[in-house]
Parts: sequence; C-alpha cells; structure tokens
Amino acid sequence: MSRIRPLDAVEIRVLGVLLEKEQATPDQYPLTTRTILAGANQKTNRDPVTELTETEVTEALDRLREDVLVWRTQTARAERWEQRLDRRWELDPASKAVMTLLLLRGPQTPGELRTRSERLHPFATVAEVEETLTRLAEGFDPLVRELPRRPGQRELRWVHLAVAEEAETAPAEEAAHSAGGPTPDGGARPPTAAEQRLERLEEEVAELRETVGELTRQLHEVRTGLGLE
Repeated sequence: MSRIRPLDAVEIRVLGVLLEKEQATPDQYPLTTRTILAGANQKTNRDPVTELTETEVTEALDRLREDVLVWRTQTARAERWEQRLDRRWELDPASKAVMTLLLLRGPQTPGELRTRSERLHPFATVAEVEETLTRLAEGFDPLVRELPRRPGQRELRWVHLAVAEEAETAPAEEAAHSAGGPTPDGGARPPTAAEQRLERLEEEVAELRETVGELTRQLHEVRTGLGLE
C-alpha cells in the first residue's frame, strides 16, 4: 500500500483512537495526549490490549505529524490533536467506520464489523459492510484484503494493510478474539452493558485527569504570581 508509509503498532493504535473518538464522541474531539493514551489503553474494544506510555504516544504523534497524518491545535486549556488520515485515504463515513475498527481490533468478519460499528456508522445489513470492504480492497492501493478461510470458519475475515506485518498475519495468530467474541453462528457478540459502561468511565476518568492537571497548573501560576511559591 503506497498511500502512506507503513505504520508501526503504536501509530496504528493512535490513529484508530483519533478516528474512533471523532465519530463516537465528537464533543470531546480533538483529543489531548492524555485522552489519546487512555483510549489507546482501553481494556474494552481493543485487540490487543496495550499498556502504552505517554512517551510512546507522544513520539508516535510527532512522527504522524511529520507525515501530516495528524494535526496539532492549541486551545486555551491544552494542546489537542486531530487526525488527517481520512483525507489521505479518501474515506466516506462507511469506510471510515470500517477502517477504524480494523485499526483498533485487527482482523474481523463483516458480521463483527457491522455489530461493532453502531456508535460509528449504522450499517443496515452485512451486505453493506461487504460492499464497503470490496471498495476498500480495489485499485492499485488497496486498504484492506480478505484473509484465507480458517478451518470451521463460516465468514471470511478482513485485515487492514496499513502495515505489512498485519497483512501477512498467519491464520493461527488470527484465532485470538477480543472480549466481544464470536457467537456460534460466526457473528460478533454485542458489547455487554457492563463493557459499555466501563468504556464510558475510562473516557470520563481521562477527561477528569486532564481537568485536574489543568487546574493544578493554574493554581501554581496564581500562587507563584502572589509570591506564595
């Protein structure tokens, strides 16, 4: 894929988080570095689950900014980041949702993608997802490809091509599913209410930490100005 350079695992996770939050929680977008970090290390809706450091996320953002895949903005409260990947890849809402899920959760079936895309873009049928995947797989610079069928598998799985290693994943390595595992008919189990609450709480905690940090900084400036520190 020549639309962009191959991305490493941290860059893929960072871009996936930015794409996801822009679609799912637009009122919180653009994102601070700490919010991106919290989103990257979520225990739900991520495969694999990671324990990235703030340094790793910051360095990934700097590399992505050099390639104009992310953009930094400065608000009154903090430095924030937004993605430019959808412009580079010319993604419409449907393909943007599909690519977001593939970046965040690895290889998935069309049924899994449809179930997991509700907060990003509503697909009426699995056929609509398959049509989107087919479009993304066309041309000289495909963004996705179909993986070989595994023994006993009813639906084919698809993988993004943002990095060569992802495209060449062996079938044995693809067997691990995230928390929203498949149902007996090959589809995806919808996230439970507890998992959805956990994701919302993780996002709220990240926002609270950001607010507390900003208030602490402002208090320090006031105390310094008054000669109390």
